Amino acid sequence: MESIINYNHVNIDINGSTVIADASFALNKGEFIYLVGKTGSGKSSLIKSLYGAHRISTGVATVCDYNLSELKAAEIPYLRRKIGIVFQDFQLLPDQSVLQNLWLVLKATGWEKEAAEKRIDEVLNEVGLGHIKAKHPMQLSGGEQQRVVIARALLNNPPLILADEPTGNLDPETSNEVMQLLLKINREHNTAILMATHNYQLIERYPARILKCENSMLTEEKGLLFK
Repeated sequence: MESIINYNHVNIDINGSTVIADASFALNKGEFIYLVGKTGSGKSSLIKSLYGAHRISTGVATVCDYNLSELKAAEIPYLRRKIGIVFQDFQLLPDQSVLQNLWLVLKATGWEKEAAEKRIDEVLNEVGLGHIKAKHPMQLSGGEQQRVVIARALLNNPPLILADEPTGNLDPETSNEVMQLLLKINREHNTAILMATHNYQLIERYPARILKCENSMLTEEKGLLFK
């Protein structure tokens, strides 16, 4: 199997404190993994390390063929082009239309306008929102905004999506719709997805591998053992 993420005995230190110690795990192409853990357990720090926002302190780590221990600042934007990120709080520009929000991403990565417009239409249609290009984020429901964020994550056809509490601000019905969309992308595009969540009902309904952050350690859960 082609490895998208490979961490071997990785430590992550922030401000002199170890937030992740001796973490080892792999995520293969097309695989779906949940990441669980209490607030402050190191979950967010681990996710940020995957896209170069936090440096690893020791160990060996590769993400999308980039060696994180040797990653230069100038290479970080290129790493991030291979990763789609879905945030809990959407992080859409409120004064820009949906079209403009997505165009800014493609413009920054060197797309020509005609090709960019075609790609934007493709991803919006894929998430069921081909009709809302001209609307601004505040004109959309929370579920629609999260679908736009997922569309944004798909723009550059990334082999990896990091979804950080993507259903955290959504009601149960909308959470299920977003989850089904992520699983559809995982299945149809063979996109690897690592999803951090506190929503154990979703995990029970849509089972997959589970990694747990606890006491600065990363372990793999065997079954639905949520204590």
